[in-house]
Amino acid sequence: MKSPFKNMNRFVPSLLGLLLLSACNSSRQQSAEPETVSPTVQPADPNAIANAGAAPTVPSPSPAPSPGDGWQQTYSGIKYKVLRPGTGRRPSSFNRVKVHYHGTLQNGTVFDSSVQRGQPTTFGLNQVIAGWREGLQLMQEGAKYRFIIPPELAYGHRGSPPKIGPNETLTFDIELLEVLY
Repeated sequence: MKSPFKNMNRFVPSLLGLLLLSACNSSRQQSAEPETVSPTVQPADPNAIANAGAAPTVPSPSPAPSPGDGWQQTYSGIKYKVLRPGTGRRPSSFNRVKVHYHGTLQNGTVFDSSVQRGQPTTFGLNQVIAGWREGLQLMQEGAKYRFIIPPELAYGHRGSPPKIGPNETLTFDIELLEVLY
């Protein structure tokens, strides 16, 4: 009687490869939910938004975009308006960028602002929420855009306490100062 394991040596590497590929695909599917990373800091600093140093502001509701006002929408649902076009380089998903930004909730409450701090920030596009990653790739150096980012491309059902609640739509004015590399 022949051993059923005689030819296993030929199939083990293939089987291991399939298992590894399956595990990679599984982890990709699990990470499809939007990241909960501040658009301005590394994930290691959970208090960055709370400690932004911004003076309290009187909330003023963000105007609802209307089609005739120059607003556009991406396939994923980000609404954006070009406040000032740029002429420089356009970032890719692997680039680091230097930006100035001002983030508000729909009721006008400022939750984070490099503009109010007077200090631009630098980060990799792989370190930010999905809405920023997508939106910044539309811009060229020197441009300033206003983005309205739906919750599923921002912080989702978890929010980013204490400033950003669950399922919040966020508005950002972003000025792309430089594509670093």
